[in-house]
Amino acid sequence: MQQRQSEAHLRQLASVGQIAAGIAHEVRNPLTAVKGFLQLLKEKNEERYIQIAETELNNAIAILQNLLQVSKPDMDDEPVERIDLTVELESIIQLFQDQFYRVNVIKNFENPGNYIYGKKNQLKRAFFNLLKNAFEAIEDKGSIMINHSATKDSVTVSLQDTGSGIPNEKLKLLGTPFFTTKQNGTGMGLAFVFSVIYQNGGTIEVASEENVGTTFTIHFSKDRRKNRREAVHLDQLELQQTEELREFFILNREKFAEQLLIEAVNVRDKIDEIMGIGNINLLENAHKLVLSIAEGREHEVVHFAKTEGVAWAKHSLTLAFKLEWIQSVRRVMWSFLYNFNRENHDFSSKEQFFSLEKQINDLMDQFLNHFFISYSQYKDDLIRAHRELVDDLSVPIIPLTRNMSILPLIGAIDSFRATTLEDKVITEIGASGIATLIIDLSGVVDMEANVIHRLIALIDGVKMMGCEVILTGIRAEIVKLMLRLGVTFTNKAITKGTLQQALEDHLSKSYAQ
Repeated sequence: MQQRQSEAHLRQLASVGQIAAGIAHEVRNPLTAVKGFLQLLKEKNEERYIQIAETELNNAIAILQNLLQVSKPDMDDEPVERIDLTVELESIIQLFQDQFYRVNVIKNFENPGNYIYGKKNQLKRAFFNLLKNAFEAIEDKGSIMINHSATKDSVTVSLQDTGSGIPNEKLKLLGTPFFTTKQNGTGMGLAFVFSVIYQNGGTIEVASEENVGTTFTIHFSKDRRKNRREAVHLDQLELQQTEELREFFILNREKFAEQLLIEAVNVRDKIDEIMGIGNINLLENAHKLVLSIAEGREHEVVHFAKTEGVAWAKHSLTLAFKLEWIQSVRRVMWSFLYNFNRENHDFSSKEQFFSLEKQINDLMDQFLNHFFISYSQYKDDLIRAHRELVDDLSVPIIPLTRNMSILPLIGAIDSFRATTLEDKVITEIGASGIATLIIDLSGVVDMEANVIHRLIALIDGVKMMGCEVILTGIRAEIVKLMLRLGVTFTNKAITKGTLQQALEDHLSKSYAQ
C-alpha cells in the first residue's frame, strides 16, 4: 500500500508540468509582460507599448480558449453522423503533400466501408494533429505507416512514425494540457486529440521508443449506441413528474444514473477503480452536483469543484475521464430538463426555459473552471514544495561543531543555483552563528565565469558577518578559468587541497587549545 502511494506521489510530480507549469508559464508570462508595458505607459506615453501589451494579452486569451476547447469539444453544433475513416484519412493525407519528398507515407487500408458514428470535423482535426505531429517528429527522412482495419464490432486506426520517439517516463503525460515534448509547443494539440477521441466513443493507446518511433492506436466501436455523441432520448422512459425541478431529479435519480452510464462509455468501466484509488463515488457526486445546479446554489457548486479538483490532483486521476464524465452529466441534465419542461407548465415562456438552461450551463462551466484551478493549484503547491526540497538539498550546510559547518557542493553550479547558494548561506550564518564555514568544491564539475565572481562576492559577504571561509578541493579546471579571468581567492579565504586536510587542521587546532 505504501509503495502504491509513493508511486502515486511520483506520478503527481510528473504530471504537474501540464496544468501547473502551463498555467504558470504559458499564461502568467504574457500577463506579466502586459503589466510591465502598462507600467512603461505611465512613464512614457508611446503607442508601441499599447500594441505590444495587446499582443501579449491576446496570446494569453488564446491559450485559455484552447484549454476551454479541450475541456468541452462536444459543445459544437456539429451533428453525429456515419463516418468511413478510410475516406477521411485519404483527404487528410493529401494536406501534407509538401512533405512527401522526405517522408514516405505507407497506407494499409483494410476493410474500407466500415462505419463509425461521431462528429466528422472534430475527428478530422484530431487525425490531422496526429499526422502533423508524426511529420514533425521525423527530423530528416523517414516513413509513416497508416493502418485501418475493422472487425464485426470495432474499427481500428494506427499511425506509426519513424521519428525521434518519446521517453518511456513521459508517455503517461501525453494528452495532458500544457505538457509537450516540443521546444515551442503547448501540448494543446494532443490534449485536443485525446479529448475528441474519448468524446467520440474511442480509446487511444500510445507506444514509443526513443530514436525508433511512436505508434498511436485508436479503437472505435461500430455500435451506434456506444458512440455517445448522439442526443440522449428519454421519450420512452417513465419519469416521475413533479412541479419542483430539484424533486424531479431526486425522484428520477436511478434513471439519471442509468442514462449517465450509457453516455460516459469510457468512464463507466473506471468507476470502481476511481472509487478504490481516491474513494471518489462518481455517481453520488454527480447527483450532488446536479441538485446544487438545479437549485442555483453557486457557492456549493464552486466549493464542490474545489474539493473535487484537490481529490483528483492528489490521486493523479486521469483528467480526460473527468472531462468526459462532467460533459455526460451536462448532456443528461439537459435531456431531463427538456422532459421536465414538457410535462410541466411552470415555464410560461421560452425565455424562461432558456434562462434556466443558461443558468445550468453557467454553473456547469463554473464547476469546470474552479475544478481546473483547484487541480492546478494543488499541483503547483506540490511542485513548489518539491523544488524547495531540491533547492535545500542542493545547498546542504552540515554542522560539524557548534561554530563550524561544512558545505559540500556537487555537480554544476549555474546562475540559478548560485542565487540559492547566496540566500541559504547568508541566512544560515545569521541564524546559526557559524564562525567557520568549509566550502568543499571537489564535487563541482562545472562553474560558469559569472558564478565564480558571485562566489567571490559571497565570500566577502560571509566575512562581513564575522565568519571565516575555508575552500577545499578546488579543481584544476576552475583554477585555469580563474587565471584566465584574472581573479583569485587570495586574501578572500583559506584554501586547502582536500576536505580531509581542512578537517585535520581544524581538529589539531582544537586539541592544541
